[in-house]
Amino acid sequence: MTTGVRIERDSLGALAVPASALWGVHTERAILNFPISGIHLGKHRQLVRALACVKKAAALTNTELGLIPDDVGQAVASACDVVATGDVDDAFRVDVIQGGAGTSTNMNANEVIANLALQTMGHPLGSYDVVDPIAHVNKCQSTNDVYPTAVRLALVFALDELLNRLGRLSNAFAERGKAFDSIPKIGRTQLQDAVPMTLGQEFKAFSVTINEDQRLLRGAAVLLTECSLGATAIGTGITADSGYIERIVDNLSAVSGVSLSKPEDLIEATWDTGAFMTFSGALKRTAIKLSKICNDLRLLSSGPQTGLAEIKLPARQAGSSIMPGKVNPVIPEVVNQIAYFVAGADTTVTMAAENGQLQLNAFEPAIAHALLESMSWLCNGCDVLAELCVNGIEADEELLRTRARASTAQATALLPILGYNLAAEIAHRALGSGQSVVEIALGDGWLNQEQVDSLIQTP
Repeated sequence: MTTGVRIERDSLGALAVPASALWGVHTERAILNFPISGIHLGKHRQLVRALACVKKAAALTNTELGLIPDDVGQAVASACDVVATGDVDDAFRVDVIQGGAGTSTNMNANEVIANLALQTMGHPLGSYDVVDPIAHVNKCQSTNDVYPTAVRLALVFALDELLNRLGRLSNAFAERGKAFDSIPKIGRTQLQDAVPMTLGQEFKAFSVTINEDQRLLRGAAVLLTECSLGATAIGTGITADSGYIERIVDNLSAVSGVSLSKPEDLIEATWDTGAFMTFSGALKRTAIKLSKICNDLRLLSSGPQTGLAEIKLPARQAGSSIMPGKVNPVIPEVVNQIAYFVAGADTTVTMAAENGQLQLNAFEPAIAHALLESMSWLCNGCDVLAELCVNGIEADEELLRTRARASTAQATALLPILGYNLAAEIAHRALGSGQSVVEIALGDGWLNQEQVDSLIQTP
């Protein structure tokens, strides 16, 4: 053996692998072949965890059926537990973008788990005559059922955290809505004054729309719980024991804590990526709605002297290298950019899904990375938006009250008594005279104060 390396062999020949590496020859070839994004598989924590769950469920099933030796099965299952903790994420070294429909990812997992099992059993790394990455760790499996199953499971795992972050952001908007509940303002449509409302109502609506998207994401995630394990290469179950096919989905449900279901047809399930498209669409919807909210925050805080300036965002960065005192809405701006990325990722998912030919989609690595990266960025965006922006938003109450009293939008509230034509006439007079709608209506005797108070519900 060459110093610092061990020599491993596959069907293509011999290759040197770092002596202390938990991965093996297949992973080493993938490291050399795919220097694409510079992002290692281990960055996607939930995908590595999901792979560990799949491999553990397979090891337990194969051991139950006597398809692998008990001591090997137990060692492999224990190794999967180590992988699930994240302690060896650095050993998942293949690039997230790779050819081969995820084969390099599956083999990276097989080799790491085999070598961890060998260490547990007291054997040197690479002693595959004892624990073999394919014959034992990958028994009754194919990349074509392992990889999509792991991706689906990873998305379900990651969704828990995203929902948690969205919940915190929703709560932040709800709290500001409560704090601003008594502050009047004028609502706008098409950037023009429309009707009276409160600032609290505006912020409460932000909270409600985020809650709606949480429910939508949960619904979309249900499609991800269909599990194709047992399908092997194209859905026929070739090389898999019939007992394994019968038990594996239930065992994976138990190992992962996620209730999984068997598909109606394993051949269809092997190539179908519809669930990824649906889930990606739900992520895009959430991102775009967050971006819309951030657009509103930037507009409402614009100025501070020549814009709307109805709210004040917390100052987080000096805004210019040339304009003294300028402070920009940097937190909403960064969330806008996250939304643009998620929208682009959705296009990637769509194209990858459409281009999968015949019995397999070869482009699921791009789908997996696009979705997991989108979720990671959205989690971070929700955190910074809530903690560094929303929680510290202040209202310019005096300005808002002054504008609410003066706005011709008050004319809309007078319609039930005055009718549209007279209310419109009063609004035009107010614009030309500088008087308020209410002042004209009262001064001309169209309404008394009691009627005005009943029509205009001003906090």
